[in-house]
Amino acid sequence: MKKQVARLSPHQNGKVFAILMTVGSLVFVLPFMLFGIAAAPKGSGPPFLMVVIFPIFYLVFGYLSVAVGCWLYNTLFKYIGGIEYESRET
Repeated sequence: MKKQVARLSPHQNGKVFAILMTVGSLVFVLPFMLFGIAAAPKGSGPPFLMVVIFPIFYLVFGYLSVAVGCWLYNTLFKYIGGIEYESRET
């Protein structure tokens, strides 16, 4: 049986994606911070600001991009249809 996704929730999907992007950014930020501490000249501070700014950047822009994408999908759904998938009862 083919079905279509009629509506995507902008807030819920944006929230989930933003959290995933924030946690995912730490995978890159933490090793780079450790490398920055090891490679920094003696006396200069570690790049702690990077650990704070990048995850917040990913949080905000991840949420906004998914919320706008869901809004656009919901707006265009009535003109072009939705994402189709096939489901089956087991």
